[in-house]
Amino acid sequence: MYINPNKCVACGNCTYVCPMGAIYIDPSINRATINLDECVECYACYNGLSQEHLNPTFVRALRRLFQIFRLRFDPEPDVCPTAAFEPDKLEWPRVVRRAFSDPRVPHESTGVQGRGTEEVKTNDVTGRVKVGEVGFTVEFGRPGVGVRFWEIERMAMALAEMGVSFEQKNPITSLMTDPAKGKLRDDILQEKVLSAILEIKTTVDRTEAIIQKIREVEKTLDTVVALGVGTRCDEHGEENVVAPILEKLGYQLHRAKTNVGLGRVTNQPALAASQEPVGASK
Repeated sequence: MYINPNKCVACGNCTYVCPMGAIYIDPSINRATINLDECVECYACYNGLSQEHLNPTFVRALRRLFQIFRLRFDPEPDVCPTAAFEPDKLEWPRVVRRAFSDPRVPHESTGVQGRGTEEVKTNDVTGRVKVGEVGFTVEFGRPGVGVRFWEIERMAMALAEMGVSFEQKNPITSLMTDPAKGKLRDDILQEKVLSAILEIKTTVDRTEAIIQKIREVEKTLDTVVALGVGTRCDEHGEENVVAPILEKLGYQLHRAKTNVGLGRVTNQPALAASQEPVGASK
């Protein structure tokens, strides 16, 4: 994103809209400025502010006149009075910032908007997580914090060493040069995004070891990590296998999402071919 200095009147409204705190008023030029290293190209400033088209020279003159009389002239807090924001043409690798940070942009690898993954929300149709398996979502970043891809790679490589399976229909996986090692492309490692999700799955018996590894690596990262766990319920809609493991580790469980089996299976041949649990011998 770019703020046109010829249009900006330094009203400061945009500084409150940016979820990363990347916009500030530069006192040396008295204009709003973007810290491009911290900007994640979420377009919250461009889409979140109403764009008025007042004449910048007129607005600046009016503000100076009011200052003489110790009065203030400020636009409404949800308005850029002079439409100073101008989207840049994003090239690789910076374009990945917007793909993960703007919820309106679909990922090329998945066709899904936002962070580009459906997780296990459609498990009754996709059968991603089967009986005897556990699916994990390792979510990195939050507004105000964000995450760089080198941090995601560090976690992915540590988990890869434990022999987990990365979800193929996940945009992070599509950016790996070596999924067996969890290695991401070198040219994106310093890029920063609002948040991203790494998806893995393994067998139930390895649940505790996986969580312990995630906890260990999280301490070395300069971001926040949220862990989601998905598994199959029994015929009564209960889950009494993974839950005791999580409670033993100190988690207070909350059932966030439940697939009730109403999804219509449209890929039955592919689903039948993928019923063998992870780690099963052939």
